[in-house]
Amino acid sequence: MLRRWIDGDFELIVSDALLAELVRALAYPKLRKLISPNEADAFVNMLRRGATVAVDPPARRRSRDPGDDYLVAVAAANSAYLVTGDNDLLELSDAPVRLPRAFVQMLVDQPAE
Repeated sequence: MLRRWIDGDFELIVSDALLAELVRALAYPKLRKLISPNEADAFVNMLRRGATVAVDPPARRRSRDPGDDYLVAVAAANSAYLVTGDNDLLELSDAPVRLPRAFVQMLVDQPAE
């Protein structure tokens, strides 16, 4: 999916809160075994430079995990899909949440412009 974004097949929208969460997650010991600090920093910086960094809007309670509510708010405020494998988010029937595979299939099914 990263290649599809780099190739311009879709606009990637992130927020400061999402990037901060990513920085924390990439510092977890189990991930540090796979991703060096330099690689993690380079990835986050690539996202910060190349993606659209949206404002984190106020989030109302939507998910079983209130820590995920900001993601739904960012997606809704930007008319974007929230692409995730998180079951707490996937169960939301009133939000544009897609599994990564379903999102990629949407890209494949779109007619060329």
